[in-house]
This record gives sequence, structure tokens and C-alpha cells, in this order.
Amino acid sequence: MSYLLDAIKGFLLAIGFLTIIPVKSNWRFDNKISATMLLFFPVAGLVIGFLLAGTNIFLSFFLLNRFLINSILIILLIVITGSLHLDGLADTFDGFLSRKNRADILKVMKDSHIGTMGALSLICIILIKLALLSALRTDCISSALILMVCLSRYYLVFLIFCFPYAREEGKAKIFFDSMNRRIFLLATVVTLFLSYSILNIKGLIIFALLMPIIFLFGSFIKNKIGGMTGDTLGAINEFCEVAILFMCLIFYKI
Repeated sequence: MSYLLDAIKGFLLAIGFLTIIPVKSNWRFDNKISATMLLFFPVAGLVIGFLLAGTNIFLSFFLLNRFLINSILIILLIVITGSLHLDGLADTFDGFLSRKNRADILKVMKDSHIGTMGALSLICIILIKLALLSALRTDCISSALILMVCLSRYYLVFLIFCFPYAREEGKAKIFFDSMNRRIFLLATVVTLFLSYSILNIKGLIIFALLMPIIFLFGSFIKNKIGGMTGDTLGAINEFCEVAILFMCLIFYKI
């Protein structure tokens, strides 16, 4: 019974952390809970994906313009996630393109003000997502969206497992402290099952192709600032979503 309760807590808190869906509780936020949350990151992504897919089906029923529907889907994703990862993307670009040393990059990334490079990165990532969604076949968009959000949240777990935290303190530090091999392996098994369920063998191929790419990105960031931060996790999540849509575009044409 305690394992079931921990699972429910982890799932609900993962939803509350990755979305704007309110999850009110008086649960103590410790390493055990944060580890369970990590296990449910891909499942929380699946929930977000179902919301996007449901919206896509609902809007398509009214025969709305496809470009308009795709724009609404991207806006909805931003709203559902509270622009959590986009904020990290902007901060990461501001910091890494500042051409400063490690300490100054981390300082720039912590600044709440957005710079030119950060603003441009937001514009570019949204335009690329819109272009990729518009290039996909209409009947493939829902499954592509579900796979996109599910896999991208798993790769947050992957990065937390593979790389250290770059700061001495920070909001994301507890996830790095609580990560262990068991949580990583369980999250991987769950994500493999979900990937196959969503897109069959093509989902597994996309999963496998992404792993070395994400690891290389993580290694570059580690060499630059000594590890991951919440901002760099958000940035890679955004890149991962674009990469998944691009791979779906290719595989749906095969």
C-alpha cells in the first residue's frame, strides 16, 4: 500500500511540476518523493500529449484551417507547461552566447531579464515547431505530439542521471541528489513501452536515435559550465521536441 501511495504522490507531483495543473498537497518534498517524480516524468509527458492530441482532434472536427490549429496547439503547449522549458531555453542562449567564462555564464543564466539572444531563440524554436507540425500529415499529428512530449520528458531524466548539477544550490538540485540507477532503469523501461505503444517500432527507433544526440548535447554543456542546470534541461527539452517532430516527419514518409 505504501508503494502505491508513493506512486500516486510521485505522479501527481510530476504533473504539478511539469504543468500548470494545480496539485495541492502537504506532502514533504524529500529525495524519496523527488525520485518517484522523476520516474513519472515520461507519464506526465504522456498526459500533456493526450491533452494536445485531444485538442487537435476536437479542432479538426470543425474543419478549421490547419495552420491555425497548429498555432493553437503550440500556444496550448506553452500555456500547459507554464513556458517552463522555454524560459530555460532563453536563459541558456543568453548565457552561452555571452562569450563569458563559466562563472559569468551561470550568472547571466540566473538573471531574470531576457536578452536579445534569448528572445531570438524563443522566436526560432516556435517557428520551427510550427513549420514541422505544418509539414506533417494531418493524420499523424496527434501521435507525433504525444511521442514528442513523452520522450522529451524522459530525456530530462536521462540527463539528470548522466550528468552532475552545475550549481552548488538551485531548485533542480534535489532531482540530481535523488537520482539513482533504479529510477533511471524503471523510467527507461516505461518510456520504451510508451514509445512502442505510440508509434510501434518507429517509436523505438526514434528513442534510440535521440540518446546519443542528447548525450552529446549534455557533454557539450558539461564541458562549458561543469554540468546541468534547470535552464539547460529546459533548453535541451525544447531541442528534443524539435528533433522528435523532425524524425516523425521523416519516418512517416518512409
